[in-house]
Amino acid sequence: MTALLDTASTVRAGEELDREKVSVFIRDHLPALHGEPEIEQFAGGASNLTYLLRYPKRDLILRRPPFGHRAKSAHDMLREAKIMSALKPVYRYVPEVIATCSDPAIMDCDFYVMERLHGIIPRQNLPKDLVLTAEDTRRLCLNVIDKMIELHQIDYQQAGLASIAKGAGYVARQVSGWTERYRQAKTDDVGDFESVMQWLQDKMPAQDLATCLIHNDFRFDNVVLNPDNPTEVIGVLDWEMATLGDPLMDLGNTLAYWVQADDDPVFQSVRRQPTHLPGMLTRQEVINYYGEKTGYRVDNFDFYAIFGLFRLAVIVQQIYYRYFHGQTTNPAFSGFGKLSNYLEQRCLRLINASRL
Repeated sequence: MTALLDTASTVRAGEELDREKVSVFIRDHLPALHGEPEIEQFAGGASNLTYLLRYPKRDLILRRPPFGHRAKSAHDMLREAKIMSALKPVYRYVPEVIATCSDPAIMDCDFYVMERLHGIIPRQNLPKDLVLTAEDTRRLCLNVIDKMIELHQIDYQQAGLASIAKGAGYVARQVSGWTERYRQAKTDDVGDFESVMQWLQDKMPAQDLATCLIHNDFRFDNVVLNPDNPTEVIGVLDWEMATLGDPLMDLGNTLAYWVQADDDPVFQSVRRQPTHLPGMLTRQEVINYYGEKTGYRVDNFDFYAIFGLFRLAVIVQQIYYRYFHGQTTNPAFSGFGKLSNYLEQRCLRLINASRL
């Protein structure tokens, strides 16, 4: 099963780390760890960057923010590490945080180091040597959704995470916050999203459905699968945007990335997880399953689905803003402006079809 494990590769140009400084920092926290690390980088990295520190007898993971312009409230590595450390005792799928750093002498940003979970990460496609039946794929799909539901049912007060709450009005804060982020990140070659933002403002629910611990980026490529049983989830990664909020907002954000087999070619072209496979639930089936398992009403889900797509568009545009202004040279971001325009049109089509 070794060939199925998620692997890192050469660090992208412009995103290198100072190996000597990183090595000294690691030795200060793990003095029994000998040797110098080989440093590689994992695929993805459109938001925070993830590096593999390969030592002779142990692998570690380092997480840091992207290079270039960063939104003031985004990419808070120390907050992410704090949430993970608090969650670990009550949600076993969280990797163990080993050390955090806020010393600018080590790196130009805060970062943290955590354990490496050895497993399969289902990215755009499953590993070529992993063949699942439709029945297996359905089991995997339900197991992933169940991990989100389990997260939403955690007693966040008992976990010591009540302090990250901002009180009632989570949905309203999200609509206003992401609206402002889009306007700040807009470039001259993309749409203004004003009709979408106004619709969200007009149609948002009067109050939050509930308050629970939400991941805010729950996707297949943020879970780790057991290589000996690939339908079993052994880890959940990327806790940057975790907070206390409305669980249906979390589900809407997840479904924004859920490209299914019958979607149009453009949406298919940006698929980043294997939700197109035979056996995967459709978006509507996910909504129905979530409602049945949680007891929450999901019959008026249009707002959450459209918000999720809008939020995805803002994330895309924030990344494209950095590329547009030369703050990152990653060629993968060159088409994000066109993607932003596509997502605006997709939102508008859903708005036109909505009964809200």
